[in-house]
Amino acid sequence: MHSTTNLSFKETFFIGLMLFAIFFGAGNLIFPLSLGQAAGENLVPAIVGFLLTGVGLPLLGVIAIGISKNEDVASISAKVHPVFGLLFPVVIYLTLGPLFAVPRTGTVSYEIGIVPFLPEALRTSAWGMALYSVVFFTITYLLALNPSKIVDRIGKILTPVLLLILFVLLTKSVADPLGSTQLPVGLYESAPFFKGFQEGYLTMDTIGSFVFGLIVINTIRAKGVESTRQIAKVTATAGFVAAAGLAIVYIGLAYTGATSVETLGHLENGGLIITNVSNLHFGLLGNMILGVAITFACLTTSIGLIVACASFFNTLRPSISYKTYVLILTAVSAVISNVGLTQIISFSIPVLVAIYPIVIVLIALTLMGSALKNRNTVYTWAVLFTGIISLFDGIKAAGFELGILAFLGEHLPLFSLGMGWLIPAILGGIIGYGLSFRQKAYALEEA
Repeated sequence: MHSTTNLSFKETFFIGLMLFAIFFGAGNLIFPLSLGQAAGENLVPAIVGFLLTGVGLPLLGVIAIGISKNEDVASISAKVHPVFGLLFPVVIYLTLGPLFAVPRTGTVSYEIGIVPFLPEALRTSAWGMALYSVVFFTITYLLALNPSKIVDRIGKILTPVLLLILFVLLTKSVADPLGSTQLPVGLYESAPFFKGFQEGYLTMDTIGSFVFGLIVINTIRAKGVESTRQIAKVTATAGFVAAAGLAIVYIGLAYTGATSVETLGHLENGGLIITNVSNLHFGLLGNMILGVAITFACLTTSIGLIVACASFFNTLRPSISYKTYVLILTAVSAVISNVGLTQIISFSIPVLVAIYPIVIVLIALTLMGSALKNRNTVYTWAVLFTGIISLFDGIKAAGFELGILAFLGEHLPLFSLGMGWLIPAILGGIIGYGLSFRQKAYALEEA
């Protein structure tokens, strides 16, 4: 029996570094760069908004899991409704898995690790990505079949290497920028904070916090901590360590993007930005070192996500074997990766805009769990009101023009800024809280 003792700050710090490594997939580095290019002179409010959803909310998600007595996304979602508790985790795992996050690992590693070294003719050919995806996802499939410590060891080696490379690149970019910041474009001109807030959705880390939080808790327990209060305390401290690391990296990347436009112009995705910046600062050797580190980092992320998704679906439906799920998930990911990085990001935006507010509300309600005292009607009504508006947000983000969207834009506060769900979420929570007293009164009458 383990004794419940406090972990030293050193042990907690290393758990924080582990959490940072889990959150900081190589794909994450592309979004602050694109934000920086587009935000230009409005970089500060834009990156503040980005950090709220790209760092702050994932931190709160991990803390929420830490204080929720080992609840996972399924048990938290089930408080809304049993059917929602089944369907929403499926959406979460498909998003983190074969639809967006896993294919992105393939396209990011290809565009950063392979494309710079291809002849011009092959760079624009679909065959290069097709052949690469076969190799990349075959390796993912084989290693995900029997996940071993070798993947963890590679990750432990590669994360410090990647960070060292990024540190050198970002130091060079800050000390010797490629140019001055330019005028902002698009919504970054009129609403940089809110645009940055939504861009943070693309990291998917807030969604991932439901999954990653349990990994942290299991790590803490393995070190002998059993007290719920101590687990919550260590989880929060480790979360702050990871958040600080993410914030520093994201700010440096955003500044690098913002100062690159004068030289590079506006490029279509962050993979192209970091490739060109690295080449201008360090030449072909810089591209080679960066490419190798990112390729292997993307591979370990891909394997980890496939394992997590296959395990989830195997638990959900055990009649289909784990190996079959691994095959299906990697095959779908390989096919989708051939769409290209820019297109994957474009397709993911409406989905993330639709589901992210629901995740945010679930995190907020979980953090208020002790005050709510299992009043599940609060979950039901808050998520219902949030989901209705966020669905329209997703439709708007997909480019559809509906009359109701114009109506909401005129009459619902913050809707035009992508935050129209906020007031309905609060209103739904208040209604649910009020109805919970009514339910309690009925229960007492029946008793």
